Amino acid sequence: MPEHDTGWIKEHGRLVRWRLQRVSLSPEEIGWYGCWQFLAVWRERPELRQGKVTKESEEYSYYCTSAAPGQYSAEQLLPTIRDHWGAIENGAHYRRDVSLGEDASRISGPKAAQVMTTLRNLLWGLFELQKLHGQTQAHTFPNWRRKLTGPQKSQLLTRKTS
Repeated sequence: MPEHDTGWIKEHGRLVRWRLQRVSLSPEEIGWYGCWQFLAVWRERPELRQGKVTKESEEYSYYCTSAAPGQYSAEQLLPTIRDHWGAIENGAHYRRDVSLGEDASRISGPKAAQVMTTLRNLLWGLFELQKLHGQTQAHTFPNWRRKLTGPQKSQLLTRKTS
């Protein structure tokens, strides 16, 4: 039986239900320094088309936390987990997908995908470094990318940083 059940709620135009169950333990019991609880989250989401359920999806996620067992209620933990993933989706993932079209990439091999991820991270890092050191007037990554000339791109990769 779940410790906390949100019931059916509507978010982003669809129905979703979140359930949380947790197990409290000591770091010595599990052998992980700082881990005081394991959390299991079950998310259920029916796909609705014209008011009818066409498909149901279920997703299970597992977490560990350094929060002491009595520190937060289950009702407080669930929004924290949801906010954490919301920040990832709206932060790093959004900027990588919108600026670099990562989701549209047709690369399927794990090694090639890892190389492309490394190259995308390098590009973002170079942009952030140039912004930090006042070496670009561009305020957005797409604008910076469009304005770079071939020689400037080569110089970025060969320049020594101080």
